[in-house]
Amino acid sequence: MQAETQAHIETIKTAIDLLRKHVDFDAASARLVELEELSADGDFWNDQAAAQEAMREKNRLQRQVTMITDLQTELDDAAGLIELGEMEGDADVVAEAEEVIASLVTIAEKRQLESLLSGEADGNDCFLEVHAGAGGTEAQDWASMLVRMYSRWCERRGFKLEMIEESAGEEAGVKSVTMRVEGDNAYGWLKTESGVHRLVRISPYDSSARRHTSFASAWVYPVVDDNIEIEVEDKDLRVDTYRASGAGGQHVNKTDSAIRITHIPTNIVVQCQNDRSQHRNRATAMNMLKARLYELELQKREQAANDAASAKTDIGWGNQIRSYVLHPYQMVKDLRTNIEKGNAGGVLDGDLDDFVEASLAARVGAQREG
Repeated sequence: MQAETQAHIETIKTAIDLLRKHVDFDAASARLVELEELSADGDFWNDQAAAQEAMREKNRLQRQVTMITDLQTELDDAAGLIELGEMEGDADVVAEAEEVIASLVTIAEKRQLESLLSGEADGNDCFLEVHAGAGGTEAQDWASMLVRMYSRWCERRGFKLEMIEESAGEEAGVKSVTMRVEGDNAYGWLKTESGVHRLVRISPYDSSARRHTSFASAWVYPVVDDNIEIEVEDKDLRVDTYRASGAGGQHVNKTDSAIRITHIPTNIVVQCQNDRSQHRNRATAMNMLKARLYELELQKREQAANDAASAKTDIGWGNQIRSYVLHPYQMVKDLRTNIEKGNAGGVLDGDLDDFVEASLAARVGAQREG
């Protein structure tokens, strides 16, 4: 066995040991058995709320246990193939197994990163807002490009997207968009994407083909679980109704069903227009408001690692977290981690994993140092 392969095996074993410790593998496995027996009981679904909570816990533990056991099995199988190939003098089998082990190193590193998503709300669904900065059509078109980028990234991960609110631009693009992202650890993966994004390109809207710099922001906050109580007093709210915008035609909304809620003490504004029912839109907007207030509390707790609240200033120069340059060269650079990618088109098509993983690892590292 080559020294490099042996080093890979030790790296994977170390990762598995860390994962088992982080997850508390023995306790998780025992609890999983309990939940499987519980769910097999004929009276399990009599209490719907308790049953759903138990199933969420069961699915979470199943993912954690399977993540570790699958990695261990693949390592054992590959190591066994190497031993067999060496005994029989089959260099091709050895080489193939060594390639598998090399690929397992990357998988093990990603599994370790996933195990770090253990923050208070990391496992929750989340809301993702995109807002155009100053600059009219240019910024609004850039905002729509960001919406497409995040939508493609979510599709790659199997996340479900629900449009909550969309304000179209005057000529092109969008002024603002709010989406709900549903999936495993949606907030945990996306939380470091909050910030200002800068685009440099030759403007398709400039007849002189000049280079333009545009800004848009993305803000991410977790959906609040039912068991998390957020108190909001009516006296602190200003509620406005308005007619939902749309493309026109027979489907345009003819009633003031859209809702905008302003939380006066914090000046947080949320709005929803995706339903024809004003009551349902109001309920969704209140859930969004509670999520935003909860996010503020999370930010205070994580201030040492990433004070997102202080970053939410002007959408312009000096506040960006990532730059996307399409001219005179192609480069996307994260200004927090210095990760760079030359394939800007691929990034805008949803290839965000390198940036998301690096910023998440940096944030977790900062929290540990703090």
